[in-house]
Amino acid sequence: MTISNSVPITPQLIAAHGLKPDEYQRILDLVGREPSFTELGIFSAMWNEHCSYKSSKKWLRTLPTTGPQVIQGPGENAGVVDIGDGDCVVFKMESHNHPSFIEPYQGAATGVGGILRDVFTMGARPIAAMNALRFGAPDHPKTRHLVAGVVSGVGGYGNSFGVPTVGGEVNFDARYNGNILVNAFAAGLAKTNAIFLSEAKGVGLPVVYLGAKTGRDGVGGATMASAEFDDRIDEKRPTVQVGDPFTEKCLLEACLELMASGAVIAIQDMGAAGLTCSAVEMGAKGDLGIELDLDKVPVREERMSAYEMMLSESQERMLMVLRPEKEKEAEAIFHKWGLDFAIVGKTTDDLRFRVLHQGEQVADLPIKDLGDKAPEYDRPWIEPKKPAPLAANDVPQADVADALLKLLGGPDLSSRRWVWEQYDTLIQGNSLQLPGGDAGVVRVEGHATKALAFSSDVTPRYCEADPYEGGKQAVAECWRNLTATGALPLAATDNLNFGNPERPEIMGQLVGAVKGIGDACRALGFPIVSGNVSLYNETNGQGILPTPTIGGVGLIADWSKMVRTGFAAEGQMILLVGAPASWGTHLGQSVYFRDIHGRTDGPPPPVDLAHEKRVGDHVRSLIASGIVTAAHDVSDGGIAVALAEMAMASSGIGATLPGLVGTDPIPVWFGEDQGRYLLTLSIDPHGEEWDAIRKQQGELGIFAPWIGSTGGDALKLGDARAIPVSELKAAHEGWFPRFMDQAS
Repeated sequence: MTISNSVPITPQLIAAHGLKPDEYQRILDLVGREPSFTELGIFSAMWNEHCSYKSSKKWLRTLPTTGPQVIQGPGENAGVVDIGDGDCVVFKMESHNHPSFIEPYQGAATGVGGILRDVFTMGARPIAAMNALRFGAPDHPKTRHLVAGVVSGVGGYGNSFGVPTVGGEVNFDARYNGNILVNAFAAGLAKTNAIFLSEAKGVGLPVVYLGAKTGRDGVGGATMASAEFDDRIDEKRPTVQVGDPFTEKCLLEACLELMASGAVIAIQDMGAAGLTCSAVEMGAKGDLGIELDLDKVPVREERMSAYEMMLSESQERMLMVLRPEKEKEAEAIFHKWGLDFAIVGKTTDDLRFRVLHQGEQVADLPIKDLGDKAPEYDRPWIEPKKPAPLAANDVPQADVADALLKLLGGPDLSSRRWVWEQYDTLIQGNSLQLPGGDAGVVRVEGHATKALAFSSDVTPRYCEADPYEGGKQAVAECWRNLTATGALPLAATDNLNFGNPERPEIMGQLVGAVKGIGDACRALGFPIVSGNVSLYNETNGQGILPTPTIGGVGLIADWSKMVRTGFAAEGQMILLVGAPASWGTHLGQSVYFRDIHGRTDGPPPPVDLAHEKRVGDHVRSLIASGIVTAAHDVSDGGIAVALAEMAMASSGIGATLPGLVGTDPIPVWFGEDQGRYLLTLSIDPHGEEWDAIRKQQGELGIFAPWIGSTGGDALKLGDARAIPVSELKAAHEGWFPRFMDQAS
């Protein structure tokens, strides 16, 4: 049934649109009258949390967003960073959490499609994708279904579109049982002198609709994404969009061809809130008004109302302000690619947003107020209570070898091969590292030596225990993962996933994490250039773990010196760079505590940012010198897990590490102290080169002991039994396929 524009505006209807009574009063004050039904929908779309960031703006402004390499920071479709030689990398991460829980395949697929459009809207050709996925407990009845659907959706869209998926994360925790997270990242390459922005310029210019036709799918999607779930979750299924990667591929090619023609003045992806958000943002940024005639919008369903057309989130669509003299040329390009091209409006000089439908004016609103005057809240927050420190002698024991095998073969640390083998990781022919290592690496097309590294990181259990330290650690680990390949970290994007910000304890998590992220980014020279905030991630009052995902990009000047995780040869020294004097001490919030002993107590490991920067810079200098044959940062599971991963990533090469005499082996092997790397070196441990390195480390105040050597076909940790690399691999590779086989 077509919804009439004369629907009476009731308190129930206002609440159904996610607007509070005081927000509705704000609308009345701005407009000076009762809004029409279509206007109510427009305000709902523009003022919801997903589009307006009304709970987080205050804190997002505190993040560092500039630097000598930054061309475009937050506020556009994606961030842009200079990589030299007239080239730049364009990247962003966004969430598609709620849609993916309701309809996992289409939710994840359209999440990938949306982030790819954010990148090529800026004039960049996408070259890499990542995803950070968080699911509920493995034994929850919906988890396998959600994993299967999300992974299929990510692969189905990305593979068909033709972009390699080079990295990401997959984690399980009961706190995501009712609200999974699907964070999608994309990066593209562009010329620094050919970046396209969304700011409209010029009066009386045509506003052009590009791409696929508009349908009813996704109506109200942005508002749905800004609300909690309850037991009626399945009723929200119609708000999930449906994607077509083949249409998107044509849209990419048509947009890049059109951009090269000089026809484009401004361009904006139709993402959340569809035609509404794209038109308002283009006009408001350019201090212009916009007039739309919905009768000219290409549609694929009959009798669509103005409300439905304005709020539809049908995929593979763009809105553009066009140079009038290029209209015929532009139309020919889009028709060649089999896509719709329609002039649906014009820019005006009166700062009004007018919408016409069937000869009637169904909306007439102040365009700047839709964005600039959206509510902005300084929500009350409370400092999260920090866990009590662990007692000095609180070190629960276990057999080191047995514990290592259990960690490698469990849901937290097992191989994600089952996931990433469903993605095309090699398409375009530039991938230098497959998923499973510290970072994905892709060659820069057309350049002999340059490559870009990509990583996505956060440890939610750390963030819940101490949001400030957890925020710092998410940035530091991403920075370390890039460094471990030899890449110079350039900049980051964030995806801040939290529960209901109206609860002071949840708002406290957000504030603490943003403060930690900001301090870490400043200390490491790693600005945030784009991002996304996803709030209200909870069901029936049960919030997710605070999950501020950090996606980072780094530049490798000469990829012939890039290093991988796996041991490269036998008889090479293993260096632990950045270690405390006892190699490792910190067990609070560790995977060892959680998976071996069922404990979640203690503070997370602190991050010393000055130490992090000093050690990382030193590691990159060693890699650049060409003597490093393998590198791996130490994170979940400590040194033991990191060494096992290096052995498993090799051609079966093991290692022997004597351990520290007279110390408790548990914190040595499983402590999660931050700022550490494992390196293998191809130098004589008794020669002058090694002496020079030791002298340099002494001057820098970096402790980097030689802790063992590669060789044999087993991993021997101190007095623990030697574990054949084949046994490590069997444990590591077995869990995920067994888990998913149970779904059939």
